[in-house]
Amino acid sequence: MGSAPSVPQTSIHEFTVKDSKGKDVDLSNYKGKVLLVVNVASKCGFTNSNYTQLTELYSKYKDKGFEILAFPCNQFLKQEPGTSEEAEQFACTRFKAEYPIFSKVRVNGPTAAPVYKFLKASKGSWFGSSIKWNFTKFLVDKEGRVIRRYGTSTQPSAIEVVDELNGWDTDPSPSNTKEMHALEKFPSVALYGRYSKSIGGYLTALNSGPQQINGGQ
Repeated sequence: MGSAPSVPQTSIHEFTVKDSKGKDVDLSNYKGKVLLVVNVASKCGFTNSNYTQLTELYSKYKDKGFEILAFPCNQFLKQEPGTSEEAEQFACTRFKAEYPIFSKVRVNGPTAAPVYKFLKASKGSWFGSSIKWNFTKFLVDKEGRVIRRYGTSTQPSAIEVVDELNGWDTDPSPSNTKEMHALEKFPSVALYGRYSKSIGGYLTALNSGPQQINGGQ
């Protein structure tokens, strides 16, 4: 559960991946865009909520320099058993996905896709660098640097990307143990939402109690 091995690349734009039909896609095509990279699965308990909200998030920001990159993965209880094209058809037909669905990949282990080795090396989690489940999400800035990692329990609707689209200099990486414990205790609270302007503001909300975090409800 330690940190991922270091990689020489410093930007996601240095990678080439395969689309659902096996054709090369140069990720430098996405320079200047904010990206959300997600490992997806069609037979997971989180499938419906995540795909629905990914479509909504994409519709909201697609014309403002935002892109979602979805990578089907069958490593977690074999919940993406079909072909890459079947995974793409499922997302596009059932959930109206307009963002790219790439070729199936492995996200953990020695045969993990190079782009996922880079993502994990850039941002680990409290429990180590490995991907824990389907629908783990990485927010990537316009220069291709990973700035935030979200676990499965964080819904896409809780990820507010407007700060990055506006080019604001916000690094939400927890800087001390107290902050890390706060993120683990309330993983579904959006750091880019109501208390997103700083981790300090988020901790202030925590210290005010759960009612404050939930908007007083």
